[in-house]
Amino acid sequence: MNKITADLIITNDGPPITDGIVIYNDNGKIMDVIQDVSDADLDGVQKVRGVLLPGYINAHCHLELSHLKGVIPTGTGLIPFIQGVVTLRDFPQELIDEKIAAGDQEMYDNGIVAVGDISNKVDTAAVKDQSKIRYYTFVEMFDFLQEDQAQATFDQYEAVYEGQSSAGNNKKSFVPHAPYSVSKSLFGFVNEHNQAGDTISIHNQELTAENDLFLDKSGEFLDFFKGFNIGIDQFEPTGKTSIHYALQHLEPHFRTIMVHNTKSSKEDIAYAQLRNQQTYWATCPNANLYIENTLPDYQNFLDCGAKICIGTDSLSSNWQLSIFEEMKTIKKYQSKIDDLDIIKWATYNGAQALGYDDLGRIRKDTTPGLNHIDVEVVDGKFDISKAIGSTRIA
Repeated sequence: MNKITADLIITNDGPPITDGIVIYNDNGKIMDVIQDVSDADLDGVQKVRGVLLPGYINAHCHLELSHLKGVIPTGTGLIPFIQGVVTLRDFPQELIDEKIAAGDQEMYDNGIVAVGDISNKVDTAAVKDQSKIRYYTFVEMFDFLQEDQAQATFDQYEAVYEGQSSAGNNKKSFVPHAPYSVSKSLFGFVNEHNQAGDTISIHNQELTAENDLFLDKSGEFLDFFKGFNIGIDQFEPTGKTSIHYALQHLEPHFRTIMVHNTKSSKEDIAYAQLRNQQTYWATCPNANLYIENTLPDYQNFLDCGAKICIGTDSLSSNWQLSIFEEMKTIKKYQSKIDDLDIIKWATYNGAQALGYDDLGRIRKDTTPGLNHIDVEVVDGKFDISKAIGSTRIA
């Protein structure tokens, strides 16, 4: 049996505990959480400086793109970045497999216990089957608004879906890529082939041009479609921002993760919350800085009572796969955000978004993972941006 104490224990199952003790077995199962140490057996208790918290949840990742680390330059903007991802596919399968395995191990080493992972291929399936991490695989589809291509697109990705295991604690679902890349008919396939209570992920409002396309059929996406010889003559703008199109064609009985949201307004957030109370908002700050050099205004989401979770995106758009580093970035650039809120985003909210009720909280008889953040704690307060590091304990 293992015993550990810290200056502050954040369980997400009650108020933070000062100088409590977490008891766990060699498999990481929580045997007890002791708040009053006066009656506790202190023999063999490990003491660490800083904060103990549950395992991290990576709510949005593209593990299959791990081989593109450092290949696409920073600061290109989203559309050139997408063009790079689409065209840079000529890599040996052995290298792709090696980098996927390394990415999975990196996330495990960084204290991540569950991942919402986008898959366009079956490349990650073998690693996920053997991983110590839980995976919710989002089989992502896109037909670039071509209604007549929806059936063929679904048929193509059905094979990817079948190649992904949902054994054990792993899960999977069909998901749309983004509003600008999914026709009404393809949204229909998403609704038809998932079950109520499944989680759906969709990239959302990453740049102004996405809204421009739906507001009045203008902006950079017109050249994007033209560059790939994709005709959109049949597309009619809605006069509303892109999130309206997406949510009007997704059933509200799905948990829905809106990803990136750098251009989501308070009105957009409020609309989504009204449309679907199971809406979560995944932020990937380091990827946003890597691609567009911008971040969402998190206060807009807090003002709307939004449930924020955190992702890393892929190594094609990030320097590492670490939720801890994402947390530090949020605090560094928007210091007004409360550290306890950020930890909740990185743990409990992500677990809820993926439907893993036994993760995200330190509770007796669960195995949520256990991480340590080395940071100075004074009167129960700390600053994640000044933390020295984060270590997986269990």
